[in-house]
Amino acid sequence: MAPELRWGKKTYLMGIVNVTPDSFSGDGLAPDGGDPADVVTAALAQGGAMVEAGADILDVGAESTRPRSAYGDHSAVDARTELALAIPVVSALASELGDRALISIDTSKGVVAAAALEAGATIVNDVWAATHDAGTADAVAAAPGTHLVLMHNQEEDGYRDGVYATVVAWLRDAVDAAIARGVERDRLIVDPGIGFGGKGTEENLELLHRLSAFKAELGLPVLVGTSRKRFIGELLGGAEPDDRLEGTAATVALAVASGADIVRVHDVAHIARTLRVADAVVRR
Repeated sequence: MAPELRWGKKTYLMGIVNVTPDSFSGDGLAPDGGDPADVVTAALAQGGAMVEAGADILDVGAESTRPRSAYGDHSAVDARTELALAIPVVSALASELGDRALISIDTSKGVVAAAALEAGATIVNDVWAATHDAGTADAVAAAPGTHLVLMHNQEEDGYRDGVYATVVAWLRDAVDAAIARGVERDRLIVDPGIGFGGKGTEENLELLHRLSAFKAELGLPVLVGTSRKRFIGELLGGAEPDDRLEGTAATVALAVASGADIVRVHDVAHIARTLRVADAVVRR
């Protein structure tokens, strides 16, 4: 039987499974020209290791979502390519590990979301909160028991009205729009979009500092993704992505103290230990 999300019981650990050739953190499993069967094999090995280490959710992404404002322009992945990369991996992970972990699809395309849910995923993680393609919300609405993560993002630069107020208002609208398309409120999860939408170090720090208020205002479970993000590197004097573990762990522990329900990370084994201690303190 697949695990269930029971909010408040623990902080759920989401491990990142990148089946991309161009992940910002260098952990993509799909090199250009690689054999698709090898990608599935690598994803199963990585996913299995993550579950053994404590991951509750495996988040499969086949298109890099790294912000262009921070990492430069990169080619978009068309739906056909994304389907070919992601769906075999989702299917394999659901078949092999679905009794021990939930499978999530990281996509902003409705057709990919629907196919992934059909293949065994139960979470759609949309970094554009169904604003680029409302089909991601439609897919969740049509699949009972599934969840939709709505993350704040924006094309424009700057936060004239302040980052906190802007993010809260934007996500309120996204929540209302998803509900209007048939997604039940208790199947929604919100994400402040750390590192996305032109947020610099100060904006990211403000959102993390005010995370408990953010959760209270929106009244929904919160996912936080700080893993290896650029602002951590800046705080650590220019540390590269693979040298940001301690900074990631610090932000995770503080997010747990502020009410985070899910944390999304690359370094599952290390962060699982961080969560074990943070949860023991926070959820006594």
